[in-house]
Amino acid sequence: MNDPHSLPPSPGRGKAEGLIKILAPAVFWLGLWQLAAMAVGKPLILPSPAAVAVTLWELAGTPVFWGHTLATLFRIVSGTALGVLAGTILAAATHASRFCDALLSPAVRVLRATPVVSFIILIILWAGSDKVPVIICAMMVTPVVWENLRAGLASPSRELLEMARAYKMGAGRKIAYIYAPAALPYLRSGVLSSVGLAWKSGVAAEVLCIPRRAMGTQIYWSKLYLEIPALFAWTVVVAALSMLVERVARRALGRGGGK
Repeated sequence: MNDPHSLPPSPGRGKAEGLIKILAPAVFWLGLWQLAAMAVGKPLILPSPAAVAVTLWELAGTPVFWGHTLATLFRIVSGTALGVLAGTILAAATHASRFCDALLSPAVRVLRATPVVSFIILIILWAGSDKVPVIICAMMVTPVVWENLRAGLASPSRELLEMARAYKMGAGRKIAYIYAPAALPYLRSGVLSSVGLAWKSGVAAEVLCIPRRAMGTQIYWSKLYLEIPALFAWTVVVAALSMLVERVARRALGRGGGK
């Protein structure tokens, strides 16, 4: 029985607690970063958060910054979309056909196990520098989506499939009412797991192939000319965009239905 004298929590208190949960980790890690920078005492090795923030503010006020940022964002999102599409097609094919499974599954597993740097170096020889990050992102995302979605397609129980066969459900209705609901949570998990990987591999490809407009190119030049605050500033932007894209994907795919 509820205590009649107890009061419900006020909306202001709930908002304050939510704000503390958001700000506390940021304050902790920024403070730790500041202490580390003071201990090192060499901005060329570890600049302070304030120095990085000033550099980021200066960069954000230039059109060049937004050109590099949008170019990288377009490449990563395009590569991720291609990887999701390829992983979905491969998962459907390897689930539906034993021949396709025997033929394609080893290649996808090799793709997953091979270091990304090896693919970047090879693809630089075959494709233009603007296309390399897109291809690399797609290649890194494909195995993750394939593995998750393949598990989702195999998740419907044998009894459910036998019932569908007994009622003579067509392939379209099986996909719509059995496979799609079962596979969607796995697809969601695969996409969300691959977003961070896409950003890491895509920016790494930009660093190595140096496209004309790219955040990875700016990271490379910052390192080459020892502009360490700029290097940190571009890295912060990459991390922020990665989290933003993951959040958009999470909302687009829905919050429920995790594995």
